[in-house]
Amino acid sequence: MSAKKRARTQEVLDAAAEVFSAKGYHGASTKDIADRLGLRQGSLYYYFPSKEQALDVVCQAGVQLHVDGLEILMAQPGSALSKFKALIANHVEPIRDRRDYVRVFLRDRFDLPGPERRKIGAVARRYEDMIETLLRQGIAEGAFRPDLDCRMTALAIIAMGNGVALWYGKEPGVTMEDVIEHYSRLLLAGIRSAKA
Repeated sequence: MSAKKRARTQEVLDAAAEVFSAKGYHGASTKDIADRLGLRQGSLYYYFPSKEQALDVVCQAGVQLHVDGLEILMAQPGSALSKFKALIANHVEPIRDRRDYVRVFLRDRFDLPGPERRKIGAVARRYEDMIETLLRQGIAEGAFRPDLDCRMTALAIIAMGNGVALWYGKEPGVTMEDVIEHYSRLLLAGIRSAKA
């Protein structure tokens, strides 16, 4: 695919994410997406044969943002404690930087048919597993409490991070850096071992 075609496909995907984010999957139409781009509705089918497929691609992109960043973090050397703040940043920064994608993933992925939903669920599970791996590393290093339930803690971290999408931008003066710092301190206070 040429760079020009790739850029245009990204524009179409961004427009779909924006429309789904604003109107919800059921409230949005392919005409809304085409109108946002200044295209005829029929031209949109060159990129996505259906509204459902557009939702699938937007949701995949929404979860992949988190997975890609965490894979890079996990491949880097360093202790679990030193990576923890970056883990939180990886989860919440897309809410600021790619808000429409994250919002659509969180809210509308359940409107996808079973096979697509399961595929996205498998990617989300990979993300959860990487967080659990980081938590187990922290326990092995003595930085995190030995009685920590890694699965439940990973899900709690994800739920807290996802919650930022509900309020970020509505609290005057709160920056994403403030969120990352506060959430990191709050979570570490609950999981750090007495020795660390």
